[in-house]
Amino acid sequence: MSFTDEYNKKLVSADEAVKVVKSGDWVDFGWCVTTPEALDAALAKRKDELFDVNLRGGILTKPLKMFEGEETTEHFTWNSWHMSGLERKLCGQGLAFYAPVRYSELPGYYRQQIKHVDVAMFQVAPMDKHGFFNFGPSASHLAAVCECADHIIVEVNENMPRCLGGFEEGIHISKVDAIVQGDNPALGEIPAGGEPTEVDKKVAEQIVAQIPNGACLQLGIGGMPNAVGMMIAQSDLKDLGVHTEMYVDAFVDISKAGKITGAKKNIDKGRQTYAFGAGTKKLYDFIDDNPELMSAPVNYTNDIARVSSIDNFISINNAVSIDLFGQINAESAGTKHISGAGGQLDFVMGAHLSKGGKSFVCISSAFTKKDGTSESRITPILTPGSIVTDTRANAMNIVTEYGMVCMKGLSTWQRAEALISIAHPDFRDDLIAEAEKMGIWRKSNKK
Repeated sequence: MSFTDEYNKKLVSADEAVKVVKSGDWVDFGWCVTTPEALDAALAKRKDELFDVNLRGGILTKPLKMFEGEETTEHFTWNSWHMSGLERKLCGQGLAFYAPVRYSELPGYYRQQIKHVDVAMFQVAPMDKHGFFNFGPSASHLAAVCECADHIIVEVNENMPRCLGGFEEGIHISKVDAIVQGDNPALGEIPAGGEPTEVDKKVAEQIVAQIPNGACLQLGIGGMPNAVGMMIAQSDLKDLGVHTEMYVDAFVDISKAGKITGAKKNIDKGRQTYAFGAGTKKLYDFIDDNPELMSAPVNYTNDIARVSSIDNFISINNAVSIDLFGQINAESAGTKHISGAGGQLDFVMGAHLSKGGKSFVCISSAFTKKDGTSESRITPILTPGSIVTDTRANAMNIVTEYGMVCMKGLSTWQRAEALISIAHPDFRDDLIAEAEKMGIWRKSNKK
């Protein structure tokens, strides 16, 4: 049977495909931009007849149809490996829950712990002449999901970029149970953000000055990493490489500015390696069928040993708050969940172990609350309920608009002094007073 004949034999409507889902099932629902849309709408039609269906995915870029209207977890529950703003809203409604995990562990977690998935459904790029459906910019952990799934449904989207890699970037038609031809919707976008603020620029300037020619970059998502990317694109840096968890718009700008060659990379020389990509149409057009890029599973991109083997590895990420002990929270505001562990700790550790490597965690010194008052992001202790994403033993360079300090090798009183020195001036006296109460402030410290 030809691949075309097999395709036609397995081609069904979305309504027909989702009939395989039963009450009590665990359904893996893709990842980021590969989250299915036609299948979501079809599953939503079955809401009243299905109970206790657990869906699993992450970083939603579009609202899910199944949660429209009045909804309770009696029918569907969303379980997220990493939350976007849309998922935070569902979480606030009691419809979504975060599953804490180091992102790098996902492929192994599916293969060794989960082991069984009732149904897997996700969007893919059109089948190629060899019978393969490409996972688009979400190689991440989808191959591992498919290995564990009893039933695999792919939703074909002609707008899904074909992302080249080397392994685990797609699935063969022989392993697929049903094929749905979607309406080819535009991919969900995650805007790169507006123009950098003055705070963003001050933070970015300090970091860019620390990046040598030939460095290998990892950027997180957010205003500050984006500002760093914009500044790198306008800099005199050359022969940069990319080995990152998330491929973002800033990398496209740096690439088009001619700054990225990958010539100095110890591994995957000449390739920009990433686990998943999300941004604007500019990004999706750039990564489509681009041999310069390498789509790979997250246990490859985020492996600490692999990251540390790359010389001059530069990791740049955001945080929500940092306490005077150097504990970094990048996941929540107290008990209010924001995102997830992701791969920040992997890159913080890998960059420190890299020859010439550096890890930077960016944070504004303060933020304005809804009532118009300001609050320091550097706090005596983390707000109760806040999550420690990077332990104090792993923290390296912390950057605010008031300066940069390195935590490595500092005792508790030195850490307190260093962090207070880059806190907003309005809060420094209060932080000193709290540090004294906690016994981590020496009288000889500078005030």
